[in-house]
Amino acid sequence: MSGSRAPDPPTDTEQDSIPNDSDEEGWEDAEADSEEVSIVCLFCAETFPSSEGVFGHCTAVHGFEYKAVRKELGLLSLRPFHDRVMNTDDDDDDDDAGGGLDFYGCIKLINYIRSEIAQLRVPDFATPAVFLRDEKYLRPVIEDDALLFGLDCEEEENVRGEDEGITEDQRRIRELEERLKKLELAHSEYREAVNRSLEMRLEGEDRDAKKEGSEDDSHYFESYSGNDIHEIMLKDTVRTDGYRDFIYENKHLFKDKVVLDVGCGTGVLSMFCAKAGAKKVIAVDNSAIINKATANVFENGLDGVITCIRGKIEEVALPVKQVDIIVSEWMGYVLLYEAMLDSVLFARDKYLAPDGLMVPSECKILIAAMHDPEYMNDNVNFWNHVYGFSMTAMKEKIREDVAITGLSPSSLASEPVAFCHLPLHTIKISDLTFTKPFQLGIRQNIESLDAFVIYFDTFFTTSRSQLVPKNARAESWKRGEGGVAFTTGPFGRLTHWKQGVLLVERKSGLLKEGGVIDGEVTYRKRSGNSREVEVEIEWKTENREDKQMWYMR
Repeated sequence: MSGSRAPDPPTDTEQDSIPNDSDEEGWEDAEADSEEVSIVCLFCAETFPSSEGVFGHCTAVHGFEYKAVRKELGLLSLRPFHDRVMNTDDDDDDDDAGGGLDFYGCIKLINYIRSEIAQLRVPDFATPAVFLRDEKYLRPVIEDDALLFGLDCEEEENVRGEDEGITEDQRRIRELEERLKKLELAHSEYREAVNRSLEMRLEGEDRDAKKEGSEDDSHYFESYSGNDIHEIMLKDTVRTDGYRDFIYENKHLFKDKVVLDVGCGTGVLSMFCAKAGAKKVIAVDNSAIINKATANVFENGLDGVITCIRGKIEEVALPVKQVDIIVSEWMGYVLLYEAMLDSVLFARDKYLAPDGLMVPSECKILIAAMHDPEYMNDNVNFWNHVYGFSMTAMKEKIREDVAITGLSPSSLASEPVAFCHLPLHTIKISDLTFTKPFQLGIRQNIESLDAFVIYFDTFFTTSRSQLVPKNARAESWKRGEGGVAFTTGPFGRLTHWKQGVLLVERKSGLLKEGGVIDGEVTYRKRSGNSREVEVEIEWKTENREDKQMWYMR
């Protein structure tokens, strides 16, 4: 997922040992060390500290009563549902089935619901419960599902013992009375919750104008919920092949390792790692795509290795204390748009082992001068004559935003230079706001500087000690020691990131071959939306000095 992310988050410096497969207390210890147990709702991403909280929420919000359905399914397995509703069968089987599903039936019920929801289907309880006879539903859909640990079917057995002396009609009346009370209570609590939510929303609208980035995340994560953006990224073979090739060509790095995938999207990188021999992969994403990722993992039989968790990496509780490798596709336009790197670095500081590996391990941001009359005519001067009409009003602010487009090498008036290096094993979140110098050499005489071009290179190294040379370019980097690299610039195959074009406001005049442009680039988060980027360039040529701001939004 290319995307997230303002003061530095706190860093957990504890480096405890990773629980291994033979440690029976691995999961329990991780849970005990967490502030509270986090149990995911059956129908949505809400989490609760107890199974009672989950089932109460399911009743109030989703209209699903776990205990009632459990009882009815216990009867359903013995006789038609119609007989149960109409109370036409007077056999003594009711007494035997009154407790509902047994322990294994409860497990199947939970896993069946999770499986259907993960595949965007509505669970069906009206027809004969075929899933109760299917052993595959004994396998947890969510690995280490805390809800399964909290099931207690013996409670219903105790109720059956208390009810042995009453008739079926009396039992039915008692059940209906209890259900009515629960529904009334749930309705009351739900109404209060809605009122509280409305009050908080109204209060929040006043605060949000002052609170930086308050609306960033909801819109950002919603944008990654659908298929389109993930299809675009998966079809970007430069991107996806780069990750796949590094993982598959270095399986010895992943064998029996614990891997964390931050912003997992469809789960493809997690599945690459699992296929490469990882012992455990934890896939985290805060958008609804995590439901499809869970289904993808299950469909490919990798649910025994990959655990999918919905939430922000800064907020979720992982089932391990540290990981050996962090893999993430976090890069955005002009590299830092969407600010997802902040979250990846948070995960690194909190979870990565001291000798752990970041995948990828280094990025460089490059800049070049641009002179391209054809581009200017097609994208700027076009508005001067549109079917015989002048539409110059459309050119307003056309030089204010970073334009994302694919260029050819001939558009560049200088050789690109890297002005910012991001070594992902050591860089800090505070380093992502910066001012860096650059110097560009003009390759040939040009009438004027039209724009600056910004793009990035990505490098995958096999160890923390494998350094990328300062002047290395991804398209020509020698891939020694199993390293892999790709570029998003004009000298490589086009990627979905393309290049950022920053059109200059004022003509610079003639620039001669051999001349230089000296300047500095400033990157900062936009005030009001921390996922957007402001790019400011201050530069001088032989003729003049200039300064301009652009927005990546």
